Amino acid sequence: MDFRMGPAATGLRGELRELVAEHVPPGYLGAFTDDPADLETAQKFCRLLAERGLLCPAWPAEYGGRDASHWEQTVVREEMWAHHEPRGAQYMGVNWVGPTIMRHGTAEQRRAHLPPIARGEVIWCQGFSEPDAGSDLASLRTAARRDGDGWVISGQKVWTSYATMAQWCFLLARTARLDRKQQGLTIFLVPMDAPGVEVRPIGTLMGPHHLNEVFLDDVRVGGGAVLGEVDAGWTVVREVLSFERVGIARYARCERLLQAAPRALGGAWDDLPGELRVRWARMLTHCRRARLLAYRVIATQHEGRVEPNDAAAYRIAVTRLDQESADVLAEMAEYAEPAEYAEPAEAAEAAWFRLEVEDHRRYSHASTVASGSIDVQRMLLARALLAAS
Repeated sequence: MDFRMGPAATGLRGELRELVAEHVPPGYLGAFTDDPADLETAQKFCRLLAERGLLCPAWPAEYGGRDASHWEQTVVREEMWAHHEPRGAQYMGVNWVGPTIMRHGTAEQRRAHLPPIARGEVIWCQGFSEPDAGSDLASLRTAARRDGDGWVISGQKVWTSYATMAQWCFLLARTARLDRKQQGLTIFLVPMDAPGVEVRPIGTLMGPHHLNEVFLDDVRVGGGAVLGEVDAGWTVVREVLSFERVGIARYARCERLLQAAPRALGGAWDDLPGELRVRWARMLTHCRRARLLAYRVIATQHEGRVEPNDAAAYRIAVTRLDQESADVLAEMAEYAEPAEYAEPAEAAEAAWFRLEVEDHRRYSHASTVASGSIDVQRMLLARALLAAS
């Protein structure tokens, strides 16, 4: 399988790797650690990408992009995720908030929200999941009622990444009780500093900012806060989730670590059990499978179509890859003992590998529920296949 995307994408990939090497410190494991310097690194790097037109290159120039191909945007996703997402939380605005506003927003909403995202100046969070509505999102209870020309929103959201630092929330609320629970839902663009919005962090091993509760107590928004049609938000949500799931290129980090294993282990590579090397090779194959499924979704999106079932298939494959590769890498990391290396450079490489693998394994535990549980994705795909048979 030839995964090359052409000379423009190849040149962009090289440019991004040079920027990461120059501006992202060795040992960087993401923006949301206990070290404030990591967050500052991400904020500076995000602004650097924006200044060079590399944050959202596939966006139209009128919204802050440079009319590049979707494949160049894919290169940005892959290189950023492979290097611990040095854009920080900005990937959310670039990957799916912005594209959704382009497709469903009014001219005023596009003018107000898209340029700040393209400049790396604003952070969004996603107000979807609730205590009793996670995988079964359509069962949510957060409600919005009309109040003159605007709306009043009350309810609770949970597992809301970046809510403590976000300026805006892409919020789903119930606006009517109709025949099916998927009906009567509406999307609102809500400022996080609006009176009545309260954020409470949830402590986890994943670090600060990742998980929070958001309480909305009679939050008032204007009529211009509605994205798309009132009561028809579910159709938009299905698109959003497709963009979100393919926008996180988890396979890129898996492949980077798998490719680094022989170098990091050095002479210890020859001591690996044959069965473990076979599993390592299988994981590399599964990386390519996940990449191919992602490219299939991206190609349909480029044509203006959104296929949630293809996104579900990708989500299943990349989730399994995340966890299975983490297990293989963790076993390999036991052979990369820095103290056994005579050369300082080799010892540093082994230490880096062990740290990276531990971080990858910790995050992989959450991958079966993040962006929609894998069990729900299997049900969605099974229903689609049965309906087509």
